[in-house]
Amino acid sequence: MSRPWRALAEELARWRDAGRTAELWWRDDDAARPDPALARLLALAERSRVPLALAVVPLRAERGLFAGLGRGVSVLQHGTDHVNRAAAGEKKTEFPAGEPAPAALERLARARERLQELAGERFMAVLAPPWNRLAPRLLPRLGATYAGLSQYGARKRAEPSPGLRQVNTHADIIAWQSGRGFAGEEAAMQRILAHLGAKRAGAADASEPTGLLTHHARHDAAAWDFIERLFDATRGAGGVWRDAAHLFR
Repeated sequence: MSRPWRALAEELARWRDAGRTAELWWRDDDAARPDPALARLLALAERSRVPLALAVVPLRAERGLFAGLGRGVSVLQHGTDHVNRAAAGEKKTEFPAGEPAPAALERLARARERLQELAGERFMAVLAPPWNRLAPRLLPRLGATYAGLSQYGARKRAEPSPGLRQVNTHADIIAWQSGRGFAGEEAAMQRILAHLGAKRAGAADASEPTGLLTHHARHDAAAWDFIERLFDATRGAGGVWRDAAHLFR
């Protein structure tokens, strides 16, 4: 067993020894149309029986995308059109600081309506903004129409505004700053272990499941192998993968 997998086994053993359950969940971003990578993602979800929260770009989504979704797949709203509107000096975002809140909320509402019509019962009123960035001034307004929010990093509060449940992801397996491919077994595992360890030590909200973040369009063979092995290793050691309905409803 290589060092990353041995470290995971040891961390999960610490959870078991403490009489606790290590909870995880899985979100995959940028879905818009049926293609071989998405088909492989859905096949993996079906084969592994791990619930998948698929973050779909509403205004780019093709109807055929939703015909092939298997059991255990929930649909989250991945912004509106995944267009970078950042002003000079801002990091990439669909919701820049200079955009009036009413305009952003109207755009979200139109996109949500379309996605809900396409996804039907699979749709969940959960916003997963592109690049995991959202203008803070929008937060107090989301609870009226959304049940949940999902970004990146350990959450500060379970409810950042009344009626809005936040459950983030914590382990992005893509190396966006260097090649935009699989980050590698060591780096990807370290991100998972960092959040699991922080929760166990009380340095992060222990009730927030550790979120795996994937981007099916960018996976190579090593990335696919890592995800599948992660599912086997965690469940074999007592980890539990939660579905979005459990987390946000």
